[in-house]
Amino acid sequence: MDKSKKVAVIGAGPMGLAVAYQLAREGYVPVVYEADDRIGGMTASFDFNGIQIERFYHFHCTSDDAFFQILKELHLEDKLKWKSTKMGYWFNGKVQEWGNPIALLKFQGLSFWAKFRYGLHAFFSVKRNNWKPLEKYDAASWIKKWVGKEAYEKLWAKLFALKFYDYTNNLSAPWIWSRIRRIGNSRYNVFKEKLGYLTGGSQVLLNAMKKYIEERGGVIKLRVPVQKIKIENNEVKGIVVNGDFAEYNTVVSTIPLPLVPGIAQALPKEILRAYEEKINIGCVTVIVKLQKRLTENFWMNVNDDRMDIPGIIEYSNLNLEVGHIVYVPYYMPQNNPAFKDDDKVFIEKVIKYFKLINSDLADKDFLDASVHRYHYAQPVCEPNYLDSLPDAKMPIDGLWIADTSHYYPEDRGISESIGYGRDLAKRVLRDKDI
Repeated sequence: MDKSKKVAVIGAGPMGLAVAYQLAREGYVPVVYEADDRIGGMTASFDFNGIQIERFYHFHCTSDDAFFQILKELHLEDKLKWKSTKMGYWFNGKVQEWGNPIALLKFQGLSFWAKFRYGLHAFFSVKRNNWKPLEKYDAASWIKKWVGKEAYEKLWAKLFALKFYDYTNNLSAPWIWSRIRRIGNSRYNVFKEKLGYLTGGSQVLLNAMKKYIEERGGVIKLRVPVQKIKIENNEVKGIVVNGDFAEYNTVVSTIPLPLVPGIAQALPKEILRAYEEKINIGCVTVIVKLQKRLTENFWMNVNDDRMDIPGIIEYSNLNLEVGHIVYVPYYMPQNNPAFKDDDKVFIEKVIKYFKLINSDLADKDFLDASVHRYHYAQPVCEPNYLDSLPDAKMPIDGLWIADTSHYYPEDRGISESIGYGRDLAKRVLRDKDI
């Protein structure tokens, strides 16, 4: 095989697979190295009491163009299903409707003026297209400016605090705007939200991408962490795995940036420093299988001093095929002592919370529970994030490094990772005739 056609791709999450997929489409031979025992990263699935389900929840919006394109190419369009979903808010000790103008007007515990300002902010956030003017704000200040102190304290402050902890006051306004806009644009009118899922879950897409890559000569190596990216004379020479050197003149890394300094010590010091300074917090997700429904909502924000969670995702209110499945994500810095709590601690808390939310739930209604941890799950993007983010193209010939923060201000998502990964592969091929 012509070694110039071989490209090493580090990481088999959606972005890494997208890079490999596009390279294979262009006639190159990607060799993907993944430390995990399965493909998919945060989209990977596991066997949960007889069903294959994702370790971390995902959904699709009507604006996910890159996702739709790859489904079309892989003939998976018929697997995409759409459903009208509901949002809720656990506030003042009860479930309240949320996510549309009527729900906002009926919301109990908020003054009319606070409701008006909150609605105005949501409306203009969805309509806004140019995010650059927002870079001068941190998210908390920007939201307070629009919605006022009352609405911020009651509806936003706890959500931020229980996800970002000490980083709450240094979050990017464009980043939070992109989240508001994405959900807002997935409505077929101001009152109805429409979200999508794949029959069989994300694993259906992951498997199809894997098959496509392998049928064209590509290779996906699991349980094979890259130990070192070898660089000499300002050129990438290859990688070291299991103590052995593998020669490549092009390497594309898609693993979380905080992991890069450990395998690429020969990078310029200013780039290593930039990666080391990037914050990426962890996630502990509890997945519960119930005998019956918890609420009618797919997504429910939580504001209750008795609960240390910002929200609940009742996935079965989007995808009925899986039974009654509920995700409870605990995002937190890895140095938070709670991150190392035993699985049983998280499960017991979630059971208690569910019984508060739905008093009809009895112990017999809790059929199973599973806990999953991801060490680098959420990049923390500060204002002017791109100013301190090195470009994916390294000043090392043949070396490219990116992760989900590179499509800032968009937040992590399957469509965004696939779109960026494919574009990155095209950049690699344009830059140099490899």
